[in-house]
Amino acid sequence: MTSPAAPAVPARLLWGRLALVGAAGGLLSGAFGVGGGILMVPLLITFAGMDQRRASATSLAAIVPAAIAGSITYLVNGEVDLLAALFVAIGGIVGSWIGSWLMRRLSLGWLRWLFIALLIAVAVRMVLVTPLRGDRELEVDAISVAGMIALGVVIGIASGLFGIGGGVIMVPAFIALFGMSDLVAKGTSLAVMIPTAVSGTVANARAGIVDLRAALVVGIAATIAAFGGVAIAFLLSPEWSGRLFAALIVIAAVQLSVRAIRLGKKQAR
Repeated sequence: MTSPAAPAVPARLLWGRLALVGAAGGLLSGAFGVGGGILMVPLLITFAGMDQRRASATSLAAIVPAAIAGSITYLVNGEVDLLAALFVAIGGIVGSWIGSWLMRRLSLGWLRWLFIALLIAVAVRMVLVTPLRGDRELEVDAISVAGMIALGVVIGIASGLFGIGGGVIMVPAFIALFGMSDLVAKGTSLAVMIPTAVSGTVANARAGIVDLRAALVVGIAATIAAFGGVAIAFLLSPEWSGRLFAALIVIAAVQLSVRAIRLGKKQAR
């Protein structure tokens, strides 16, 4: 469960750390409609001694039950657009294939920095423009369907290229491009993540890079915490929800920046 270079951690302490990591990721997932990997991956590296690849794979596996629990809770409260989730998921599958293909062929340096700039721009918009809340019907026509599939493709590509969860892109896009309320955007985002996370976890398990025991502990804690996260989402005002989500996006951008700088230094050697 730990990397070879990591110091041994007593089992009881390790299980406790994994549970805390899962609880933090589950709260994030339920409250903001994101995968939680933004927080869980660095915590798994720091406190469970995992390397980047195993931490990412384990986080993805753990978020499956949390996404299911969170999306069901949103759905019960009428805050999931299942049709939109279906179209975005279709695009996401195609995008993941494209992202995997591009990863093997492109130099990602400038693409990574462009994506970071996009995240910062999205964060600024989330602060300046307050999301609306209430019953808002999404008009389903040829243009909106094409737009949702295209959004899924972008999310799949970004996930494959940059290792970032789709919720950070999906939630702001649902709000800005399709006029969803902030709650519907979060619930729909979680619903889209279920097939994406399942397919990714199956592939990672076949490659032997998932710590299934750790994923089980993290996943159980994340699932329990996801219910609390959804409750927080309903209690937050749209204005504060936007501000906190913007802060989350900035954290993601900082993580990608650090990773880009490290990769640049390695390539320069």
